[in-house]
Amino acid sequence: MSTNYPEIDSKMSKAISSLDEQLHTLRAGRANPSVLDKIRVEYYGAMSKITEVAAVSVPEPRMLVIQPWDVSLIKEIEKAIQASDVGINPANDGKVIRLLFPQPTEERRRELVKESKKYGEETKVAIRNIRRDFIEKYKKQEKSHEITEDDLKEAENDIQKLTDSYIKKVESVVSDKEKEIMSV
Repeated sequence: MSTNYPEIDSKMSKAISSLDEQLHTLRAGRANPSVLDKIRVEYYGAMSKITEVAAVSVPEPRMLVIQPWDVSLIKEIEKAIQASDVGINPANDGKVIRLLFPQPTEERRRELVKESKKYGEETKVAIRNIRRDFIEKYKKQEKSHEITEDDLKEAENDIQKLTDSYIKKVESVVSDKEKEIMSV
């Protein structure tokens, strides 16, 4: 099915990848280095990701340790984390920065589940928009007699099946994230 529509398959796949990235940035109580992905620090005049200027490790399930390759960066990294929306105060011992993730409250877990569902809905809309755009493309081809009416119907059915399979993937990804959040 998807082999007949590689462009559609590719775009819908990218939507799922984007959803995965968004869900990885949600802080579910476990230490995950991806929460630092959006944070930038100035390093020799360029804004760099923390992971590009430091080693980030997870020695315990609720702790991240950031060890800058250049110790003079430690204050910059600490300030960047405090200014971000991570919501955790960094502990700096002069050589490494530790981020201790607190156990999320029931209320916070519910907020995270809501947020993950919102991301899922946005991804479903994106997938449906891809479906709509390609069906429109095929309708134009049918109007200009490039394809037959039967070809159009077949394309619509195939694209709908592909869309349905990606919507199921979105629901599965969001459901897995929800289980992860609630089990913390």
